[in-house]
Amino acid sequence: MDISSHDKKELKQQQRELEQQQRDAQKQSHTSKRRMLHIGIGAFIVLVAVIGMSAYVRSSGPYDDFAKCLAEKAEIYGADFCKYTAEQMGMFGKSYKYLSYHDFKERNDIKITPTWIVNGEKYERVQSFERLSELTGCKL
Repeated sequence: MDISSHDKKELKQQQRELEQQQRDAQKQSHTSKRRMLHIGIGAFIVLVAVIGMSAYVRSSGPYDDFAKCLAEKAEIYGADFCKYTAEQMGMFGKSYKYLSYHDFKERNDIKITPTWIVNGEKYERVQSFERLSELTGCKL
């Protein structure tokens, strides 16, 4: 049984098409594996970031006790857009979360930020830790 040249050409064409389909399937499989790898790496990075932020938020700062004492004896009024308020809060590092912080708009008599209120007296502008300690009796 002889195969005609036309049939041979058709068989070769079918073979090439089958080989191309196999290459396409391999490429698609490779692309899917890469996509899954990228998703896995991304999920890992997010997980590490969440764990890191959780540890950062829960960890204590060096001025926690000082800030807690200040919260009992003083209030700070500031503005989110004020670089001096940011400077004052930044001095406390992670411990700033314990301060009794209020937006300056809560009081009509606050004109300069930050302003500390201690025993009913206003102390405007950034205050040193030493000054805050003197005013409140809180130990550094």
